[in-house]
This record gives sequence, C-alpha cells and structure tokens, in this order.
Amino acid sequence: MSNKTLAILKPDCVRNNLIGKVTAQIQEAGFKINGLKMVHLTVDSANGFYEVHKERPFFNDLIKYMTSGPCVPIALEKENAVEDFRKLIGATDPANAAEGTIRKLYAISIQENIVHGSDSDENAAKEISHFFSRKELLDNNGWN
Repeated sequence: MSNKTLAILKPDCVRNNLIGKVTAQIQEAGFKINGLKMVHLTVDSANGFYEVHKERPFFNDLIKYMTSGPCVPIALEKENAVEDFRKLIGATDPANAAEGTIRKLYAISIQENIVHGSDSDENAAKEISHFFSRKELLDNNGWN
C-alpha cells in the first residue's frame, strides 16, 4: 500500500477560481502536499498521461478538455492515500457523488468533474513522475 497519490485540479477548477477551496479541503482531510505546480498541458503531454483511455470513445473530448486551460497537479502523501483520496473526491459523475465530496460540492458534469485522482498505487507512482521530478518533491526530511 502506497502513501502517495496524484491529484490534478482540472481546467474547470482553475477557471472557476476554486484552487484554494479544493486544496484546503484536501489538506483538512489529512493529506500532505509534497509537490504542486500550475501547468498548461500540451496535446502530447495529455495524450501521454491519458494513454490508458486511448481506445475509449471519450478520449478526444478528454484531451480537448484537459488542454483547454491550466491545471494544477499535486503530489499528495497520506497513509492509504489512493483509496482515501478517491473517497474524498467522490464519484466521477457529480450527480452520483456522496454529499460533502469535492465533486459533489464543485463539479458541474461527468466531464467537467473538477479533479483527477490516481486509481491505483502503481498508477499514482507513474502519474506523479509524469508531472514532477524527484528534486521537485518533498520527502519526510524536506526537499529531495
């Protein structure tokens, strides 16, 4: 079980000026931020990140959405990080998300669902390395 996961505050989160509110909710849930930056994904970067969904019918719309504006990847740490973060953000479709979850509070649709969360420990490690080099991340003793 890993203690790390990746969150991405998606373009709708940035566009709707919700970075502070969502980040505060993440920290209040006990997550430590080990890395955070604002980026504007290129089509190549988004294609690489979401390659696992390449054959899905929504892939092109996902790439268009994720490249539509800046987003904020955040490397997070907490015991049981992946599972706990997925609970915190709620179901992909905000209509089905539990009360109090980030998506229930802020997302407007299944596509514009405010935040990404890694779905496994293995993917968390890959996803964090997509956005952050080791020297950009805090470890238990401070900067690497």
